[in-house]
Amino acid sequence: MKITAIRTLVVNAEMRNWVFVKVETDQDGLFGWGEATLEWKTRAVVGCVEDLAPLVVGLDPRDIENAVRTMTKHGFWKLGVIGRSAIAGIEQALWDIFGKSVGLPVWRLLGGKTRDRVPVYTHLGLGNMRAVYDQKERSQLRDYVQEVLGKGYRAFKVLFPLFMHYTADSRAIAGIDGWMRTLREAAGDDIEIMVDFHGKPASVALAVQCIEALAPYRPMFAEEPVQPGDANAMRMVSDRTRVPIATGERLIDRRDFEELCMQRAVAIVQPDLCHCGGIWEGRKIAAMAETAMMGVAPHNPLGPIAGVSALHFDVATPNFVIQEEMVGAVPWYGEIVQSPIRMVDGCWQLPQAPGLGIEVDERVAAKHPFRQEPFTSRDAVLPDGTVVDW
Repeated sequence: MKITAIRTLVVNAEMRNWVFVKVETDQDGLFGWGEATLEWKTRAVVGCVEDLAPLVVGLDPRDIENAVRTMTKHGFWKLGVIGRSAIAGIEQALWDIFGKSVGLPVWRLLGGKTRDRVPVYTHLGLGNMRAVYDQKERSQLRDYVQEVLGKGYRAFKVLFPLFMHYTADSRAIAGIDGWMRTLREAAGDDIEIMVDFHGKPASVALAVQCIEALAPYRPMFAEEPVQPGDANAMRMVSDRTRVPIATGERLIDRRDFEELCMQRAVAIVQPDLCHCGGIWEGRKIAAMAETAMMGVAPHNPLGPIAGVSALHFDVATPNFVIQEEMVGAVPWYGEIVQSPIRMVDGCWQLPQAPGLGIEVDERVAAKHPFRQEPFTSRDAVLPDGTVVDW
């Protein structure tokens, strides 16, 4: 069996362009799909997939580790997030082919199941990204919470609502307390709430101060309280708060996670299977984290193929905690990709179809061509004009 061609299919989903990758083989009707979505880098990823394709055309698609090594090592230049995302889309498609070729779901090929269902969480506002980035009105917060719970979710994540620098005044800290109290009162005590800081605090001291304002309301974890890539700073935050700390969506291979694991710097790592090089690299990261007594909660606000890839990963990964998803991103989400994702009582169920178990309708996808995504970061400017993290 040989790879004969690799091509991309871009689908605009309003706030994101989904980048689907199709790997074709010399076996009639045997092909695989993966996802290489990378926000605001769509054209670069598509070009990178085209650059990488000649390295693997002619290889056996079932030799997945070998294909990834070939793309990583024979391209000469060290790959960043664009290259790692392109590889991830190709790699996921190879798992899809492998599973189809032997008539087994991908999670079986990863070692079999370690759980009977997969807990998931969505974002406040479901697929409405404007709701994700604008969570300031208390009455609207309550409505968003009830909408999420009405869909059957038992957990949701919110984006920290303030732009910050190195310090914050007492009014801002009081506002954080009121914001989180509103969320907890609306959700009740049995619902898990996660808070994503996006690395907004520019100092460890401010990050800890903000997290401690949230602590009485028992968040499941605080995500990216400082900018990623600084394991020392993450460990300092973890050491100074009782709230579990999570990070990892902007780290792109296991070497980026190595220092976090060595220092036991966080409670939960969050590799994105579309950005870190794919499912198998994600498994290596998870194994490192398990050795360091850390859980794994994969990042995934992306498209439907990314969601299914994460589902198979989660089923087979023993230190998995909870899965981020964005099934309601657009009203036609289920028309583009038929997938095995079924949610019951806030959990995805085990898929049984061979490969990833998906079908892509390319005709429907063609109705949603590439469009430039909006840059939600443009509001991340302080009153004095200072540009800050968002």
